[in-house]
Amino acid sequence: MWSNYHHTLSYILYFDTICHQPLYPTKHLKTVPKKFPRFIVPEDFMRTLYQVIPYMMLNVPTIHFASSRMMVYILKFESFFTQLYSVTLASSGELICKDFFLYMESNQFGLFATSTAQIHDVPPTGGAIQGVPSVEKITFHLLRLEDGAILDERVFHNDYVNLAHSVGAFLYDDLLAIVSLRFQRIHILQIRDSGDLVDVRAIGEFCREDDELFLNSNSQVLVNHVGNGFHHGLPDPETSFLSGIKQRLLSFIFRGIWNEETDQTMRVQCLKKKFYFHFQDYIDLIIWKVQFLDRQHLLIKFGSVDGGVSRNADSHPSFFAVYNMETTDIVAFYQNSADELYLLFELFSDHFHVSSRSSLHMNFMSSHSNNIHALEQLRCTKNKATSFPQFVKKMMASLPFSCQSQSPSPYFDQSLFRFDEKLISAIDRHRQSTDHPIKFISRRQPNILKFKIKPGPEAGSTDGRTKKICSFLFHPILPLAISVQQTLFLQASVVNIHFRR
Repeated sequence: MWSNYHHTLSYILYFDTICHQPLYPTKHLKTVPKKFPRFIVPEDFMRTLYQVIPYMMLNVPTIHFASSRMMVYILKFESFFTQLYSVTLASSGELICKDFFLYMESNQFGLFATSTAQIHDVPPTGGAIQGVPSVEKITFHLLRLEDGAILDERVFHNDYVNLAHSVGAFLYDDLLAIVSLRFQRIHILQIRDSGDLVDVRAIGEFCREDDELFLNSNSQVLVNHVGNGFHHGLPDPETSFLSGIKQRLLSFIFRGIWNEETDQTMRVQCLKKKFYFHFQDYIDLIIWKVQFLDRQHLLIKFGSVDGGVSRNADSHPSFFAVYNMETTDIVAFYQNSADELYLLFELFSDHFHVSSRSSLHMNFMSSHSNNIHALEQLRCTKNKATSFPQFVKKMMASLPFSCQSQSPSPYFDQSLFRFDEKLISAIDRHRQSTDHPIKFISRRQPNILKFKIKPGPEAGSTDGRTKKICSFLFHPILPLAISVQQTLFLQASVVNIHFRR
């Protein structure tokens, strides 16, 4: 299993400049299994629409030192992976979300999601947001990866969580955040060592644990006044109050604008222009996405309803807030075109790529905060931009980062290799595919080609007009990668295993 290499991980990463410069994939195997891997973790997972099927990686030295007679056997998918077990998760009309998986390294737990189909144009009830689709049932399953035991489940009814690429959830150590777009709640859960999912808090209409009790008690006082003849009209809780998180946000914006001016006349004019003129825009903001910055602070992305459910939200204006869960205060607020936010992103990018404290290899990924080559590339892109505000918006579109969305493979270390990031990078997402191999150029030996990876058929595509996309899965340590090339016309995917012989 890949987890067998975990104990030597820090040693290997420390000497990656020595080990991985000459050690890289040299061959590739074309294979089209009925089920192909979507994520690479210590136990690699293949999945159908209803079952999760983990595969264990076979002994890599057997592949590396195989004789010519053994090569006939090697050129099969089964020579790299062997099935461990299968677990049925989906039931009652649900299907497994193939793009959702979070891995808890300390306990070898895996979090999967199943859901029923989306229902559009559903009338908002019970405090739901107008324009957000509804899903009858969403289930999060916590599995022990060692034997496939289902430890706990959490079900959301008539809700909407963005499961694509794990956008709607974020795992930090033992804390899990799940964003309900439909009801505008951030559910904070703790994953216990026993495998139990325990509610910690829900941030949305209420921020503190006793907010609901306080409001209910005051509503009771109003009811008593009505009974005594003091009738002033009871408020409708679904329409009269802003949510707790929205009130915190508006208060922070108001105080920030108030403190900009000391002259009372100028202060009033500034409030009219910057706060009251945009008041309804602030009211209409909804939570899009959330990530942990540490155990106390969340980075929350706000935007319009249309942007929250759109596949391409880059064109929609958005805002970022830093929220302290302990004090329930907003401590920072930026628009997506703010120069100050971009400067923080450029200088301290690693702080946005938070990872588990037990995950050593995730601390060695290249970014423009820790790698001079990545920083030079970023600044070159910035200098070429025709509009700096548009450049900033484009860069901020990636925030908050999706959880566990980067590969820690040394082949993406920009101190070791140079490659075309339009075609391949450490970020897990689909990219445009070409018929030409992707080249990895040595940094220490400029212009020296170290190795190539070619997705798709060996002879290339017969139809050059067909648009193709490709995704890559790299082993975190070993010289092995998987490429999956797909077309937009439901043709069979081409799955290649790239390995060293």
